[in-house]
Amino acid sequence: MSMRIAVIGATGYLGQHLVDEATARGHQVTSVSRSSGADFTSSDVAQQVVADHVVVLVAVAPRGDMEGKVRPAIAQLAGFASDGGTRLGVVGGAGSLNVAGGGPRLVDTPEFPEAYKAESLEMADVLDDLRANETKLDWFYISPAAGFGGFAPGEKTGSYRLGGDVLLADEKGESFISGADFALAILDEVENRKHVNQRFTAAY
Repeated sequence: MSMRIAVIGATGYLGQHLVDEATARGHQVTSVSRSSGADFTSSDVAQQVVADHVVVLVAVAPRGDMEGKVRPAIAQLAGFASDGGTRLGVVGGAGSLNVAGGGPRLVDTPEFPEAYKAESLEMADVLDDLRANETKLDWFYISPAAGFGGFAPGEKTGSYRLGGDVLLADEKGESFISGADFALAILDEVENRKHVNQRFTAAY
C-alpha cells in the first residue's frame, strides 16, 4: 500500500537512500531539506510536514550549525505527530548502543572519537525523550552499525540483521551496514511495524 512519507534530511547520505528506496516501493515521497528551503526546525514547516504525511523519517545529524538544534526540533515534531496520528521514525547514531548487554554505551568507551561525541550524546538524549514521551505518539528509533556513513558506502546486498540496544558485529568483530541496506531496514519497518515505540538496530 502506497504511503505518504516525508524524509527530513533528504539530501544527506542516508536521506538520499531513503528517498530512493521509498520511491522504488511506490510510496509518495516528499524530500525535506534546508537546501530546498525547508528547515524542519521551523514550527510552520514541521507542522505542515506532519499534516501532509502518514510517516515522517528524520535523518539529520546534530553536527555543525545543527548542533543543539536537532533535539528540540524532533521534540517539536513529536508533539505535532502525536496530535495528528503521524508515525515518527528517527535515525540516531550508533553511539547510544551498548557494546555488551550490561553496557557501557559505545559513546562512553575510550575508543569513541571525540569529534562525534557531542552529536552522539544529543541523539542519545532524543532517544531518552522518545522513551519518556507519555502521549499517544507512534514512533521508532533506529541506530546503525558502528561503521556506517558516507566514508564507507558499501553495496546493496538486500539483507541485514536486526538487534535491540546492543551493537551488532559480525564474526570478525566488525560492525557495518551499507547506506542502501540500512534504508532497506528502515522502509521494512515503515511497512511492517515490528518495532512500535522501540529502538532497534540494523547491521550485517
